[in-house]
Amino acid sequence: MAKLPDLEALAIFAKVAETQSFSGAGEALGLSKATVSKAVSRLEERLGTTLLHRTSRRFALTETGRQLAARAAAMTAEAESAECEAMDQAVSPRGLVRLAAPMSFGMAYVAPALPEFLARHPDVSVDLHLSDEVIDLVGGGFDCALRIAALPDSSLTARRLRAVRRCIVASPSYLAQRGRPVRPEDLERHSCLGYAYLPTANSWRLTNVVTGEEATVRLNGPLRANNADALTHSVLAGLGIAEQPDFIHWKDVAEGRLEPILTDWNLPAISLHLVSPGGGGPRPARVSALMDFLAARFAAPLWPGDKVE
Repeated sequence: MAKLPDLEALAIFAKVAETQSFSGAGEALGLSKATVSKAVSRLEERLGTTLLHRTSRRFALTETGRQLAARAAAMTAEAESAECEAMDQAVSPRGLVRLAAPMSFGMAYVAPALPEFLARHPDVSVDLHLSDEVIDLVGGGFDCALRIAALPDSSLTARRLRAVRRCIVASPSYLAQRGRPVRPEDLERHSCLGYAYLPTANSWRLTNVVTGEEATVRLNGPLRANNADALTHSVLAGLGIAEQPDFIHWKDVAEGRLEPILTDWNLPAISLHLVSPGGGGPRPARVSALMDFLAARFAAPLWPGDKVE
């Protein structure tokens, strides 16, 4: 395996060539003259050639030294420019932020919010990835993500923004035709539509809000989908019962197109979280700016009657 270039020695050599002096290079770089001399000697030994002739009175670059000095100086200038640009982005919001979000919540609330953020930060761009799958932030190269779940312990840094309430809903036409379930076990005689990304996609687990009694119901219905919005059309058409988060069903419930059922039973609690890869030092300013914006936006009410918890 080839060794990496000795970038430190190359940068020191470029400064020696620029100042025509070991002591001058040391002063400019904050290094001792001995350290500068050792770096140049190390570079000569690595390359197998003499880069400069030096005596107590004379200093001169060899032909190889002159060619290398020019390229080392260009390399050092490019590295300094890259470093300055990175530091500038760390202080001022600028550059690309890769954001992942659930499909339905992303379409309804994240995408409409981004124009305001981008207007505030014209030097920032956002790559928005919408999917209900759990995205590997590190492997996928994402800076942050919104997740709706009961988050397990992980290496991610998580910030809870709000509770996401879920309830079981059906259309008035379905209830008029098939009857209204009173207890969880009644659901086994009904057409229940499933969401594929639940921890238990083929069953619902409910807890009575008064007694704490728990019940698990196996689903039996004509449709399962990997997106909650995809179930809404079938529920509205009276084809079955579904569990839906409040940010999807609130308007249909408010306007009477859907009715909550089994309201004295709760589904497992979930929340909206803002997550980012853990560790690695301070975030770039562009990422912090977007995360702070999303946190402020989604910790506030999003629809009439919305109660943030």
